[in-house]
Amino acid sequence: MRQAFEEEVNTLHIRFLEMGKLVNEAVYKSVKAFTNHDKQLALQVIEEDHLINQREQKLEESCFELIALQQPVTSDLRKIITVMKASADLERMGDHAVSISKSTIRVKGRKRDAEIEARLVDLAELVKVSLEEVLTAYLKSDVKKAKAIAAKDKKINERSKEILSLCIEDMKKDTELVFGATDYMLVSTYLERIGDYVTNICEWIVYLSTGKMLELNTKNVE
Repeated sequence: MRQAFEEEVNTLHIRFLEMGKLVNEAVYKSVKAFTNHDKQLALQVIEEDHLINQREQKLEESCFELIALQQPVTSDLRKIITVMKASADLERMGDHAVSISKSTIRVKGRKRDAEIEARLVDLAELVKVSLEEVLTAYLKSDVKKAKAIAAKDKKINERSKEILSLCIEDMKKDTELVFGATDYMLVSTYLERIGDYVTNICEWIVYLSTGKMLELNTKNVE
């Protein structure tokens, strides 16, 4: 009985990691589509978002079933809650990838700023690496690594603020850049929010190992 329960919990973790890979790919594609002005790739991200949503829904259903049927003890319940909460954070990251893709479709053909787009690519790479690292930390239940990843979110926030400042400067200098700069600001904010969700998952990793909810970043998202 115990072995069967452990196998089901392990299956949950595997499915969570698979979902994480889908989300990471969606984020990468959405930024690539935005900076390359690739409407077709943006549409692909939007169309494939339902796959992420389905995975999150199935994970949630499986978690509720385990709780109802197995009535797990405290330590086991933490494992299930962690999967359920962390997968919800992943699903929200996927939503932001969709929002970036919608920006791609909206801004196509408008005047662009190569420097800001390059900075967005750099910011996206920071976010992508953080997401990849947090999935590895989750797999290994690595609390030390989770805290280190959360600490790096400060750099993501700083880069996002730099992009926002450049956008404001652009809008002041050239009215033709107002619409494009607005979308740059939105994309930068979406990436920064994804970084916040990565921090949330770091907190769930700590909770899984210690049973304590620690706020690893003063700027959290709900």
